[in-house]
Amino acid sequence: MVHLGERECSIQRRYQKVIEEAPSPAVSQELRKEMGETACRAARALNYSNAGTMEFLLDDDGKFYFLEVNTRLQVEHPITECVYDVDLVRAQILVAQGEKLPFQQEQLQPRGWAMECRLYAEDPGRNFLPCTGTLAVYEPPAGPGIRCDSGVQQGSTISVHYDPMLAKLVTFGHNREEARQRMVWALAHFPVLGLRHNLPYLKAVLEHPEFIAGHTHTHFLQQHNIETGSSQVPKSALVALAHHLQSQKQTLAVGPAQLTSPFQELGNWRLQ
Repeated sequence: MVHLGERECSIQRRYQKVIEEAPSPAVSQELRKEMGETACRAARALNYSNAGTMEFLLDDDGKFYFLEVNTRLQVEHPITECVYDVDLVRAQILVAQGEKLPFQQEQLQPRGWAMECRLYAEDPGRNFLPCTGTLAVYEPPAGPGIRCDSGVQQGSTISVHYDPMLAKLVTFGHNREEARQRMVWALAHFPVLGLRHNLPYLKAVLEHPEFIAGHTHTHFLQQHNIETGSSQVPKSALVALAHHLQSQKQTLAVGPAQLTSPFQELGNWRLQ
């Protein structure tokens, strides 16, 4: 039985997590050891044999309280994989096959910092109402320290029948600020067109002074009025749209009789 540190999940709305990070800015090395050992003792008492997550609440005095056990990997497991340099899915499969864990507790030493943002097809301006539509442009960012786990692609239709989460965007850095800045950059270079989404909202949270200072708590989003900024389509999205139109080999003629693209009829969409 081993533990892989903690994940900070206080940035949440309606009890659903929005931004996660590992490790937590509120947890010391001593507290991490105590919480991890407590989680392992609870798992042994349950005769638990699987990957799982013990959830705790931390108060202002540094005391923690048991909340629940999630008998599975959770959505934010990639940040633990980044910080501990392990493959949790592979480890879970090995355990299910009756094999031994591929690592021991002394081998599990945290390194660096990781953050995860959940990109949703929802409208923050309308009380986060889920949105539907077709992803006309969808180009996840790539680069060192950037990981995007997504179940959709450009051209996918987002319906009302499934959870509106589009992607888990993960960044990794040597420290918290590097991971945060890399996430801000990744969000700014993630063109998504075709439906409304919470990408500007995520970026605004990451740039809030209290988040930058690490002062996160479960009522953070309710306490702070997060402004999402201008609704103007970002330049990266327009560039991606232009690239998409070119790849489709559409003829963008000026004369009304030669229109071959619906964007021509809007008057403002042109390849320069």
